[in-house]
Amino acid sequence: MSATKLNMIEAINLALDDAMTEDSEVIVFGEDVADRQEGGVMGVTKGLSSKHGDLRVRSTPIAEQAIIGAAIGASLVGMKPVVEIMLMNFTTVAMDMIVNHAAKLRFMSGGQTHVPITIRTMTGAGFGVGGQHSDFLEAWFAHTAGIKVVAPSTPADAYGLMLSCIEDEDPCLFIENMTMYWTPGPVPERGIRIPLGKANIVREGSDVTVISYSRQVVDACTAAENLAKEGISVEVIDLRTIAPFDIETVLASVTKTKRAVVVHEAVKPFGVGAEISSRIHEELFSQLKAPVQRVASAFCPVPFSKPLETAFVPGVPQIEAAIRKTLD
Repeated sequence: MSATKLNMIEAINLALDDAMTEDSEVIVFGEDVADRQEGGVMGVTKGLSSKHGDLRVRSTPIAEQAIIGAAIGASLVGMKPVVEIMLMNFTTVAMDMIVNHAAKLRFMSGGQTHVPITIRTMTGAGFGVGGQHSDFLEAWFAHTAGIKVVAPSTPADAYGLMLSCIEDEDPCLFIENMTMYWTPGPVPERGIRIPLGKANIVREGSDVTVISYSRQVVDACTAAENLAKEGISVEVIDLRTIAPFDIETVLASVTKTKRAVVVHEAVKPFGVGAEISSRIHEELFSQLKAPVQRVASAFCPVPFSKPLETAFVPGVPQIEAAIRKTLD
């Protein structure tokens, strides 16, 4: 980590370190997270077990359901577990624990029981690791009442959002895009939390609003810069929190621009973009100058073949085309 820059791996590691230093009830466990196993497959938790001890940072067997089950149990007796499910596709193994237990215990106990766990997981196409290792499945969890879903696009956001997730009384799913792990960004101010459910207007504009999160925020900003050369003013909103998403900021922006494009890496049908598009149409139908456009991945498993994988994920050209379509 330099004096002025750090990448997302370093930012998340710093957030975990700060949280564990501040609160002895914060614990970390998951497959290979301890230093004996190099601090996780990507090194996100490297150094934490050496500093905070093997009792607070533990490597587990390859058993996702057991990992989440142990986290729920620990949270019920006052601890704040941060657990790693190595890849997002592997959350499917623990869906029963996440959806039927972690997300519902507060409701089933009449608000007497909370489950303050943070589930870290990584995903993202671009590494040629195939359809069982690269899916964005955020819509499944956003569809579940009782769990918050977070997807940062910068190291500083990753730091601040992680601190907020750890402090939240209810379960949070923290999605890390592998393609962004090594991209440097400004060092965050230590100890500053970013509120969950609050979007960030990354770029102001007046002609069309682009709503996104994770890696596609970067692509949206690039598209906005390209179109600015033609006199097209694009406002870019980074949701940061997918569920609950900041509907107030989205509606205020679209009220101004009268046009909207929603972009995400997950496949298009039944995705987060459909929900956001529907809410915009319901609230602002009479004010819109064009239908809301969605830009997302093709409806298929992530291809292993590099050319097909590249074609699968939406990029800057697709975002620019969708923006132009709202202006036609």
